[in-house]
Amino acid sequence: VQLQASGGGLVQPGGSLRLSCAATGSIFSIFDMGWYRQAPGKQRELVSAITSGGSTNYAESVKGRFTIARENAKTTVYLQMNSLKPEDTAVYYCIADRGGYRYWGQGTEVTVSS
Repeated sequence: VQLQASGGGLVQPGGSLRLSCAATGSIFSIFDMGWYRQAPGKQRELVSAITSGGSTNYAESVKGRFTIARENAKTTVYLQMNSLKPEDTAVYYCIADRGGYRYWGQGTEVTVSS
C-alpha cells in the first residue's frame, strides 16, 4: 500500500488544520490506520490510530483536540487538529498496519507559531 499525506502548513496557536492520508494499492478497509509525529530533536510518537472496525485511540497530549476518522470509500484517513499549540509542531506521518507489517507515508509538516 502507498500512503500520501497532505494538509500540513503554518497555523497560529489556537488554530486548526486537517491532515489527509490517501492510500492506494491495497484493500484500504482491512488496514488499521494512524498518525505519528516527530518534533525536532524528539522521538517519533503515536498521535492517534483507528482500527479497521473504527475504534480509535489518542495520545494524552491531543485528547479532546484531535479527531481521527476514516472514509473507506475514498481510502482516506483524516486527522482533524483543533486548538493547536506550539508543541504540536512536528512532521506528521501516516501509517497503515496489517498482518504485522507497517507501511509509512511521507511526512507532512505542521508548524504552530504566531
